Amino acid sequence: MESKLIPISEAAARLGLSIDTLRRWDESGKLRATRKSPGGTRYYSEKNLDIFLHELFKMAYEWATNSESTEIPSPFYSPDSSIFQARLIKMQNLLANMPSATNILSLLVAITGEIGNNSFDHNIGNWPDKAGIFYGYDANKGEIVLADRGLGILKTLQRVRPELNSHKDALRVAFTEMISGRAPEERGNGLKFVRKVITENPINLQFQSGDAELIISKESSDLDITKSKQSLRGCIALIKF
Repeated sequence: MESKLIPISEAAARLGLSIDTLRRWDESGKLRATRKSPGGTRYYSEKNLDIFLHELFKMAYEWATNSESTEIPSPFYSPDSSIFQARLIKMQNLLANMPSATNILSLLVAITGEIGNNSFDHNIGNWPDKAGIFYGYDANKGEIVLADRGLGILKTLQRVRPELNSHKDALRVAFTEMISGRAPEERGNGLKFVRKVITENPINLQFQSGDAELIISKESSDLDITKSKQSLRGCIALIKF
């Protein structure tokens, strides 16, 4: 059965974008439309829209690494912590109905909350350009994605550990050491909690800040930190369960 075609106005509403944005994306090849006649109305396949919406990590990574890309489909954009918390509760309610997530539900919510709140707490008043975070999840695939275009782990920790001079060292410190900053903030402590939860449960984490990327999984004794092919200013995290 062929996928239903919907007009550009409906597609824009579904994605939370403007019609002009979809026109630009069609012309650039980012999200192609079809036309029933030359120069006619643009139409979009419902199947293609679903695929686009579910390529969460690819969408988040493109936004995090491209300083000229400022738009995120509204279902995935949390401009402030209150909206993020509301969407976190929505995710919790959804996963509560999935047997595969029952035993780790509270932990998934906790580590997602820690990573997302870090973005807001550490960048408040200092967002370089686009404030807020990308936050999306695909319950069927068991994926949660968060990203920001903030200062990143290195610059955040240099406020209290000025001797740090690489993203790799900063990432290791953030996930292994308790670091007390100026009250009431304790920088890095939340990510240590994230690591503890993941190493004790069937959860995987891929996390990048700057040009350093780490992978943590159950019972992983050492942090696997490597240099990423592409650097980003803020952070991006992929949680798999």
